[in-house]
Amino acid sequence: MSIREYRLTSTEEPSDEFFHELMLQVAESARDSSERAEQALRKMMMETIATINKQRNVVPSQI
Repeated sequence: MSIREYRLTSTEEPSDEFFHELMLQVAESARDSSERAEQALRKMMMETIATINKQRNVVPSQI
C-alpha cells in the first residue's frame, strides 16, 4: 500500500513496518517538492536578472 492509498483513521493503525514505509515516502515526497520549489525559484531569479540587465542596457534616449 502506498501513502496515497493509506488513510489514517481512529479505527485503523499502521504496523511499525508500514508506518516506517509511510514516513520514508513522506520524506521522499518532501524532498521532491523542495527540489521543484528550488528550481522554480532559480528560474524566476534568472528571469528577473535577465530583465534587469536588459533594462540597464537601454539607452536613456530610448526611454
